[in-house]
Amino acid sequence: MALTSPENFNSNYLRDQVMQTYDQVARQPEGEYHFHRGAEYAHTYLAYNKEELTHIPSDSSDRFAGVGNPLLIGDNTPGVKPLSVGETVLDHACGGGMDLLIAARRIGETGKAIGVDMTKAMRQQAIKGAKKSGLGDIVDIREGVYESLPVESESIDVVISNGVLNLAPDKHVVFNEILRVLKPGGRLFLADVVVQRELTLDARSNPDLWAACIGGALVESELTELAAITGMVDGRIVQRFNCFLNTSAEQHVAKDLFVHGVNFYARKPE
Repeated sequence: MALTSPENFNSNYLRDQVMQTYDQVARQPEGEYHFHRGAEYAHTYLAYNKEELTHIPSDSSDRFAGVGNPLLIGDNTPGVKPLSVGETVLDHACGGGMDLLIAARRIGETGKAIGVDMTKAMRQQAIKGAKKSGLGDIVDIREGVYESLPVESESIDVVISNGVLNLAPDKHVVFNEILRVLKPGGRLFLADVVVQRELTLDARSNPDLWAACIGGALVESELTELAAITGMVDGRIVQRFNCFLNTSAEQHVAKDLFVHGVNFYARKPE
């Protein structure tokens, strides 16, 4: 299993690369990158609701670079409770905050939407987006990393995450943090990159390939195994997305890897 980075992997270099990339996306969302961005991409490739997207300021939506549609999990999955009014939601590495603002609109003024991100420029855009959309009293943006979330234990009804688990050198730590902050019965709505077969050791040892959201991607069956090892239940992939179609990343990856995005659901036991 590829749940941790190889021995002697340069995690600090990876974090620096990721921060530089997303700092640049925050400042220049129209620039050239290996991944798609923006509201039109979200609607066309990831099945986001076009009407919902019209309520999200461009400060947030222009910087969206997710690989799936985590909120669709609650909308389209039988037996899974959607976001409800009054719930507390955590967007785990929220970026510019598009998913967080959509969630905030759904949970209403009695709910709480917490966004955590390590990139200052992205947090600034998320704060601007929240204010412009009139959600400043609901949305709380915090500095932090997914290995050590600045959130109280058992305080969150739903954790949403979009395209960041693959960037974690130790995925056990990230999932343990998600489990810690979820209330008993709390749900995980996660979107991430997966591959058809495990990458070679050389590929998994390349921080630049990790920063491209590929080097640290799991084989899809490993998501379910990781959730179970952590103590979550009902873990399963529920939707798939060709999120790298027509990108530069697609051109440099072996076709038999079948790199794509998935929506993954799990929950904390009652």
